[in-house]
Amino acid sequence: MTRKSKPSISPTDENAQKQADDLGVQFTDKFIEDPEHVTLLLTLLEEFDFHVRWPGVKLLTALLKNQGVQVQGIILVSPMGVSRLMDLLADSREVIRNDGLLLLQQLTKSNAAIQKIVAFENAFERLLDIITEEGSSDGGIVVEDCLLLLLNLLKNNSSNQNFFKEGSYIQRMKPWFEVGDDNSGWSAQKVTNLHLMLQLVRVMVSPVNSPGASASCQKSMYQCGLLQQLCTILMATGVPADILTETINTVSEVIRGSQVNQDYFASVNAPSNPPRPAIVVLLMSMVNERQPFVLRCAVLYCFQCFLYKNQKGQGEIVATLLPSTIDANSISAGQLLCGGLFSADSLSNWCAAVALAHALQDNLTQKEQLLRVQLATSLGKPPVSLLQQCTNILSQGSKVQTRVGLLMLLCTWISNCPIAVTHFLHNQENVPFLTAQISENLGEDERLVQGLCALLLGICIYYNDNSLENYTKEKLKQLIEKRIGKENFVEKLGFITKHELYSRAAQKPQPVFPSPEQMLFDHEFTKLVKELEGMITKAVHKSSEEEKKEEEVKKTLEQHDNIVTQYKELIREQDAQIQELKEQMSSMSSQNEQLQTTVTQQLSQIQQHKDQYNILKLKLGKDNQSQSNSQGDASQVNGLQTEELTQLREEVEELRKQHTLLQTQLSDKDALISTLRSETSQTAEGSAASDNTELLKELEVLRSQIQSQSAEINQMKTERQELLRRADAASSDAVGGSDGSSDAAKMAELDSRLTAQMTETEKVKEEAKRLSESRAELEQQLASANSTVAILQTEKAKLQTEVQESKKEQDDLLMLLADQDQKINSLKQRLKALGETVDDEDDLDARDQTDDDDEEEDEDEDEE
Repeated sequence: MTRKSKPSISPTDENAQKQADDLGVQFTDKFIEDPEHVTLLLTLLEEFDFHVRWPGVKLLTALLKNQGVQVQGIILVSPMGVSRLMDLLADSREVIRNDGLLLLQQLTKSNAAIQKIVAFENAFERLLDIITEEGSSDGGIVVEDCLLLLLNLLKNNSSNQNFFKEGSYIQRMKPWFEVGDDNSGWSAQKVTNLHLMLQLVRVMVSPVNSPGASASCQKSMYQCGLLQQLCTILMATGVPADILTETINTVSEVIRGSQVNQDYFASVNAPSNPPRPAIVVLLMSMVNERQPFVLRCAVLYCFQCFLYKNQKGQGEIVATLLPSTIDANSISAGQLLCGGLFSADSLSNWCAAVALAHALQDNLTQKEQLLRVQLATSLGKPPVSLLQQCTNILSQGSKVQTRVGLLMLLCTWISNCPIAVTHFLHNQENVPFLTAQISENLGEDERLVQGLCALLLGICIYYNDNSLENYTKEKLKQLIEKRIGKENFVEKLGFITKHELYSRAAQKPQPVFPSPEQMLFDHEFTKLVKELEGMITKAVHKSSEEEKKEEEVKKTLEQHDNIVTQYKELIREQDAQIQELKEQMSSMSSQNEQLQTTVTQQLSQIQQHKDQYNILKLKLGKDNQSQSNSQGDASQVNGLQTEELTQLREEVEELRKQHTLLQTQLSDKDALISTLRSETSQTAEGSAASDNTELLKELEVLRSQIQSQSAEINQMKTERQELLRRADAASSDAVGGSDGSSDAAKMAELDSRLTAQMTETEKVKEEAKRLSESRAELEQQLASANSTVAILQTEKAKLQTEVQESKKEQDDLLMLLADQDQKINSLKQRLKALGETVDDEDDLDARDQTDDDDEEEDEDEDEE
């Protein structure tokens, strides 16, 4: 169930409604004289009974409408007062829930404390859920009530705005703005809902919020795709005009001052053929006098927000006006601005002038670049600069709105830009025109133009670099004093800030005007006037002596600044040198530590060598008595080593022979195994078993021989190690006992012999390695022989099984033969009894013997 739309009140019922409201206020005053009445009413709202709860909600809503501030104060101090009212949103009966929304709307009006409590009672979650359940923008009046309550909670409440952003509720707003291709036939309720949704987005990024909070929300809106969705609505067709206008204003504030969002907006293209940038499409609407006034204002605000603190965007706009970048085949933003600047529509003149001024705001580079722009006014005439064309239109006496726009553009252009001031003064007609405008006594409508002309002339004085001899600061001030008068000049300058529309424009950045005729001041220009008015007044009143003193002070300050700059540079250089020396010192310290570590290691090594030297010295002292016998001992040792090497060689030869013998035996065994395989099918059970046993015995013998050879090889390795150890000991004894040249010769001889012995030892090692490899091969062959034996044993078992089966068959045959003999004998007896002749038994035996022989031959063939 959804609440019906609010009924419209006819003018005839207004008086009756007013009287009823006055009477309701009187009853409310009586009711809340005792705060306990409101507290009791809050208690009754906890009752679940519909007939108690719903009238209570209605009554409290009426009390809040009549005396909101007083009732809010009573509810605020009541224990759990706000929490009880928040429970209404969870009521399953839609009538109570919907009226609870109206109650909370009245409760949260203009009371930040209650707004915070409601927000922290999970209001955002509940309201967004209700909006989703009711169909978002396609929902009814309940969605509108939820959005109004959300606006109450968020508007001008930084705490709730931060809570809304931190709770990731901005991301939940994106589905609200999903529109289809066909946007015709929107209901009035949908338009209202979308309008409130757009206002809710604007509340989060409003320029009146703190810059940090707005920037954070702008970032979230870009990251979650909300800005992209809004741009889709912006470029869609069939969207109602008021929704399109509000969407433009919303996009403006989402991108204002955010470089990332501004860059994205610059990349958006309209779905046209060929595609055009969205900025160009919007500017076409702004300079088109047939478009609605509010839409043109929205486009101007969007362009201003796009250029706000966006020097990159300013450069791109100015670049479209420069001769080197003009494309004749496409319409650019610069061409549209120039066309609007010089069109017959005064509102287009004003909007284009203000838009171009924003492209120059606080950007000295673009002010200088714009001086290069040349315009072709008519055929056969040379082009004139944009600056000159603006002053030409001023002198032609066009509409006030046009002249105000051009003067604001010129003031913004030449302020804080001495080169632009020089260009402006270079035209001999400009200064006389300004002085004539200021000095004349014109009507009320022209006073604003006079004030702006005074501001422009004051800027020419204040930012004059005295490069033109005829229009130096001093000469311009003398001209003002003679033609206008200083007091009169200052009075005319004050006309700007005294204008009634000035204060309205200074309040907020968005250009909001009741009618096109009142569209005179720009927000950023009001800041410039406020900044320059005092400085220009002082500059005009200063005498030449004061100017000279100021110039001297400026020169002194410049010299002082130069000296300070030089000292700063010197300090920077010294800092850099100190830093470099510190780094060098650090590296040298690390190198020193490494060197100290190396020295410590070398000292420990030297100490070790000293200790070894002392030990050797002691050994030499003990062995002095046996020095004469050292060579003989060494010879004996070497002789012993030679004998042992000879013995090792003989053992190696013997091992080789044994290896050859084993290989021969293995070949024989292989032949035997082959023979055994061939004879297996022909031999009986006994012969196969005996040959198999012999083969196993021979394999065991082979295993024992291989094990004995392995033991001999290990013994040889041990003897070789002992031999090497004794050789090392002999060489060390020989070195210890050497003295002089004879000792050196002995050592050389010992070294050569030891080298030869080591070579022989290596050869022995290789032989031993080869023998071990041969042993591994033999073991592998033995394993294959074992596997062959296993196969033979398996075949033997099969043969035994077949023999057993043949025996059983023979026994069965014998039984059958015995039965047959008995039958034959009985038959013979019967035949004899019948008198028949019967063959003799010998003949029968002979036949039987023949049959038995035949059967035995058949059995032998089956076994084979």
